Amino acid sequence: MKLETFKAGTWTARYQYKSFEPVLVDHAWRWEDPTINTLLESANRALGELNAFSLIVPDIDLFIEMHVVKEAQTSSRIEGTQTGMDEALMSEDQIQPEKRNDWREVRNYVDAINSAIAELQTLPLSNRLLRKTHEVLMRGVRGENKQPGEFRTSQNWIGGSSLTDAVFIPPHPQGVPALMSDLEKFWHDDGITVPHLIRLAISHYQFETIHPFLDGNGRIGRLLVPLYLVSNGLLAKPSLYLSDFFERNRASYYDALMRVRVSNDMIHWVRFFLRGVAETATKGRDVFRKILILRTDAEHKILSLGRRAPNARQALTLLYKKPMLNAGDLEKALEISQPTANSLLRDLIRLGLLKEVTGAARHRLYVFETYLELFVR
Repeated sequence: MKLETFKAGTWTARYQYKSFEPVLVDHAWRWEDPTINTLLESANRALGELNAFSLIVPDIDLFIEMHVVKEAQTSSRIEGTQTGMDEALMSEDQIQPEKRNDWREVRNYVDAINSAIAELQTLPLSNRLLRKTHEVLMRGVRGENKQPGEFRTSQNWIGGSSLTDAVFIPPHPQGVPALMSDLEKFWHDDGITVPHLIRLAISHYQFETIHPFLDGNGRIGRLLVPLYLVSNGLLAKPSLYLSDFFERNRASYYDALMRVRVSNDMIHWVRFFLRGVAETATKGRDVFRKILILRTDAEHKILSLGRRAPNARQALTLLYKKPMLNAGDLEKALEISQPTANSLLRDLIRLGLLKEVTGAARHRLYVFETYLELFVR
């Protein structure tokens, strides 16, 4: 199948609406557009540089956790949640009651990402894995009654208030199992020669077009990207997430997907996706580079504390995972007394590593601001 002559599917009349029935994608793909080759080369190079940094940065998993939180917060924001990056790092009791539902959705997504990556150790990228991940995503939040962990058995839609005024109506539920089975075969079909990033671009489009769940399709579809890259060895760690790129280019993102369905323009979508991979991987590489510089500077500052340096070093390790905390977090994590925790906080503030952000006499919160800023720019 040539990208230039691709026919995306057909609109099929149903009762009072038409659903879009996409064609199967598990077959060979080719193209004549030279721009695709150039973009593919750039994306692969940027991805390789990002992967190299993830292999050389010491204790990389500390910083991957922040990538995961950033992805969860951004991907959920695309779906309408209002949780900020700082709030995503807080515990539930620190969140205002009226914001806790959104906060739980973000934290569920963190759990879903972590569980999915862990599952890849024993389970291949598959519909089974996506269903298990979806179940975690929907646990105890909006959508928990919409068949969590199961492909839909009723019609859904995108945009509008009902099927009669929807922007897009995905395929009829009867066709979902066969379409998702074809997509899973496409991920693992060694009999066809399709570069991984092209295969992934097509897969993300196809997943979002099928919209196999009643809720959470956007988040699972975006999570499919790092899962595919890790499962196929393109990344050693789940360090690339496209939600930030999609969120900053939201109108272009939705337009590119719809152009495939309406105008068969798969070329435009693949170009957009490859640009997103290249830009996001380059940005991720630069973040890792800045982390190394920041870490070296922080270590030098801590050396000035003399006998108190070991505790400060443990606190710094905690801050890389949780750059917003209170005295109680330090007491618990480091197993130290309250006076020792407070003294340690004063040391870290004096060294410029922490900043108190509440201005309150009690229940104070402290932030590792220079580190957190690397993930919110």
